[in-house]
Amino acid sequence: MIAYLLVTAISAIVTFVLAFLILKLSHRYRLYPKVRERDVHTRPTPRLGGIAMFIGMIVAFVVASQLPNLSLIFSEPLKVWGLFAAALIIVLIGVGDDIWDLDWMTKLAGQIIAGGVLAWSGVQIYTLPIFGGVTSLSPTMSLALTVLAVVLVMNAINFIDGLDGLVAGVALIANGVFFIYSYILAVNTNQSEYYNLASLITAVLIGACIGFLPLNFYPAKLFMGDAGALLVGLLMAASAISVTGNVDPESLGGRQLLPAFIPILLPAAVLTLPLLDFALAVIRRLLAGKSPFAADRKHLHHRLMDMGHSHLQSVLIFYSWTAVVAVGCLSFMFVPWYVSTIFIAVGFVVCTFLTLGPLRRRTPLRREAEAASETKGLPL
Repeated sequence: MIAYLLVTAISAIVTFVLAFLILKLSHRYRLYPKVRERDVHTRPTPRLGGIAMFIGMIVAFVVASQLPNLSLIFSEPLKVWGLFAAALIIVLIGVGDDIWDLDWMTKLAGQIIAGGVLAWSGVQIYTLPIFGGVTSLSPTMSLALTVLAVVLVMNAINFIDGLDGLVAGVALIANGVFFIYSYILAVNTNQSEYYNLASLITAVLIGACIGFLPLNFYPAKLFMGDAGALLVGLLMAASAISVTGNVDPESLGGRQLLPAFIPILLPAAVLTLPLLDFALAVIRRLLAGKSPFAADRKHLHHRLMDMGHSHLQSVLIFYSWTAVVAVGCLSFMFVPWYVSTIFIAVGFVVCTFLTLGPLRRRTPLRREAEAASETKGLPL
């Protein structure tokens, strides 16, 4: 555990220092785009923070390779190099989009290539734990499912990157929960080859988010841009694939309600809001006859603000929903199923109450407006 904490600290420090330098250089040389119509912020803000997160990740992995406790991960260097190559492709595509606003086909092609490189290196979904057993996938199905999962998660994370600190905070909560899960599996199953890889990826990503969040939290001084959001999605997908595609459900024991489904449910749980936002956006745009990647201002975070939530409140509500779903799903590993179910149910009620708060306040205001209009004899 100490080795992971050290790697997390290295990732956080390097990311913060580089993000601060990028912020200063961006302001000195005016390296920031104009405010777009769909943007929530009102002043031009640098959006090259993803470069700092990428370099922080690289440095953290280099340090990890020198730690005896983590050396087993690097016994198969192809996986690590494949992760580096995929991350580099994504960051280059993201930076290009942040500067030149690339078309969606170019971005999608880059994402597919990155997913293919990751799968080629050996980070693949070889098996799926289904109905208490393990179902092996054919090489073609394994490759296709891996690339699909990587592209899906990257776009889901990128789609919610619209408010200050949203992606960094959601990723920090989700990966914190996922790190606990992957670390427990490494200890309980004694199969550290895959689970340590997942734990290392999440530890590095947690550090990058911690280091970046001080400059990205509301009001943000620096954005991670597409480079950062896609990188976060890639790393989350890689860590989830390392666990989901290689875990034996029988090794998890019988304490959980559905032990065979935990490896599938938890990655989906930590990505609930991003995946929901992604699905709604794709459906909305296709029904309107547009490209599923066409930008608009109708994402979940936009709708929260339109309901009457402030910028900060909208971000905190996203944090709350993510924490309830992720922690609730993880709790099935530790407590009886009914306790976890009660926790999730109560969490949903509280989060729903907070989410719909502006609508409750709007009714009295509406009544006051009607009363004032009747008094003055004016129509509403």
